[in-house]
Amino acid sequence: MAARSSAGDAALRRAAEQWLLWDKNPKTSAIVKQLVADGNVGELQKYFGLRMEFGTAGLRAAMGAGIAHMNDLTIIQTTQGFCRYLEKNFSDLKKRGVVIGFDARAHLPSGGSSKRFARLAANTFISQGVPVYLFSDITPTPFVPYTVTHLKLCAGIMVTASHNPKQDNGYKVYWENGAQIISPHDKGISQAIEENQEPWPQAWDDKLIDSSLLLHDPYATVNKEYFKDIQKQCFHRNINKETSLKFVHTSVHGVGHKFVQLAFKAFDLSPPFAVPEQKDPDPEFPTVKYPNPEEGKGVLTLSFALAEKDGAKIILANDPDADRLAVAEKQESGEWKVFSGNELGALLGWWIFTCWKNHNSDACAVKDVYMLSSTVSSKILRAIALKEGFHFEETLTGFKWMGNRAKQLMDQGKAVLFAFEEAIGYMCCPAVLDKDGVSAAVITAEMASFLATRNLSLSQQLKAVYDEYGFHITRASYFICHDPKVIEQLFDNLRNFDGKNTYPKSCGRFKVSGIRDLTTGYDSSQPDQKAILPTSKSSQMITFTFANGGVATMRTSGTEPKIKYYSELCAPPGNSDVEQLKKELDELVSALEKHFFQPEKNKLQRKTE
Repeated sequence: MAARSSAGDAALRRAAEQWLLWDKNPKTSAIVKQLVADGNVGELQKYFGLRMEFGTAGLRAAMGAGIAHMNDLTIIQTTQGFCRYLEKNFSDLKKRGVVIGFDARAHLPSGGSSKRFARLAANTFISQGVPVYLFSDITPTPFVPYTVTHLKLCAGIMVTASHNPKQDNGYKVYWENGAQIISPHDKGISQAIEENQEPWPQAWDDKLIDSSLLLHDPYATVNKEYFKDIQKQCFHRNINKETSLKFVHTSVHGVGHKFVQLAFKAFDLSPPFAVPEQKDPDPEFPTVKYPNPEEGKGVLTLSFALAEKDGAKIILANDPDADRLAVAEKQESGEWKVFSGNELGALLGWWIFTCWKNHNSDACAVKDVYMLSSTVSSKILRAIALKEGFHFEETLTGFKWMGNRAKQLMDQGKAVLFAFEEAIGYMCCPAVLDKDGVSAAVITAEMASFLATRNLSLSQQLKAVYDEYGFHITRASYFICHDPKVIEQLFDNLRNFDGKNTYPKSCGRFKVSGIRDLTTGYDSSQPDQKAILPTSKSSQMITFTFANGGVATMRTSGTEPKIKYYSELCAPPGNSDVEQLKKELDELVSALEKHFFQPEKNKLQRKTE
């Protein structure tokens, strides 16, 4: 045992020494030199034990030294691999090029920042004769896929960790179709990174790009064209000009402020009141515990205060890279209601289809209309589609699947009006094949302004949607677990519940009527018991259907140490006993937590409000 551990220690030391030969960032190399000098094996293991895994979401990790973290050297290595992979896939890469965007994240201890990482990535491509469209300033994430499509580029990179904690950063990759990459590209890129670890001769000299003819700045063009394109979704300009409805917007110390202001201007809406403490980018995110509007009211405290002061009824909140949107509305009681991702998905789906219908007199055209949502999101779009005659499809979790599917459908001449996921992500405009919090914010504002002319609030309209298409009550949450072995054991137990290869037949008093396991590919509802949606052994995901019509999905997160669950009860139109439905769902969720998660036994940490 000692021999094995000393061999492991030697391997760590070799990895650190190799690192020091290559790393020219004085801050990260000083950290590693100190670890080597101290012989601190435990710390070396944290930095060099395991390289960040490049997946379909690209990279996401804390900034810091070593192969386990986001830093100058790992960005150079990643981009070298990505560049070689693109060269293999595109004979015209040196003609078309790539786009690179970045958010405002920065980490003083390691000298890392999104802007620096973006410049190093640009330098890598330019050193190989590849044109780079590098944004000269911070931009929302959706601007990168927009630019890929708009300028017909081979690929896009966005340096962002979205709504993750402040120490994190990420490297998100888009393919030539303007959607996030899906398999097998992730594996191909990962392999190419392994093969291109030594920095190329000019890798560290990013000043070279400033005088290069291959460097282009798409900032002005894209700002103009993007706001022109989203105006195709503006249907009530006269109402927008006249509305007395007031809005508050927060960008939660991220990039969204300027762009949401411009979007309101493009729609002829008066600008929203910006939360002054949060409108400017700040990598410290000083006013929030987590910079994630999905976490609910805690992130919106300052927004509520400003709305009360200025008499605003509606709050629009973007996450730091402005690809997600949370919405809150003041109720008649004086309370604030924060809409769930599923509720806002229901409202936007209803609104976008209504606008489409009012502008398309050809009754046959509806046969070519599609809406999409992820398999863990509410099925409300399916209910609307059934009644209205358009198509609804569900995909695996994540916009990489919805973006790629939307592109396939658009290439077949179909109209994809809308796609959403319950994690407050909305694709309201076909010019961006990813979630976009900027267009979603302004379209929500137009919808609210229109409803106000009918004396309806968003909450009242949501109830009207449910009255017409059937109530869809949802609840979602998560447990935090930092031990991958515990997570694996938890899902193994569910697959061997009453003996080997048997799933649970009930959950407390709730009888299980169907099981779909997208890790193994099993689906009890299919004649051959094989799941229709793609399966992935690298992530855990099981969906239980219950005899009472409830559905619950348990899955692991690709970017955070969480086990998430999603539950829904659907009732046919006319069943208006909402309180009874909510009570039934609450009891189902309690049973799910108690019997399937077993938080005490597995030492799982609950989501804190």
